[in-house]
Amino acid sequence: MPQLDTSTWFITIISSMITLFILFQLKVSSQLFPLSPSSKIITTLKTKNPWESKWTKIYLPLSLPLQ
Repeated sequence: MPQLDTSTWFITIISSMITLFILFQLKVSSQLFPLSPSSKIITTLKTKNPWESKWTKIYLPLSLPLQ
């Protein structure tokens, strides 16, 4: 059974990595990106809840006055 010749593996792997890198760079460079991204103005709608119009306070036992 003949031995597997691995002498060309290094150059094959390196050349394929370089090729993939170049293809990836070409693909990314063909994309169009906005030069200055503008922020969107988002307006939040404030809804009135019934419990927001009333003033409430929770009294803790420790905050009660001494008797």
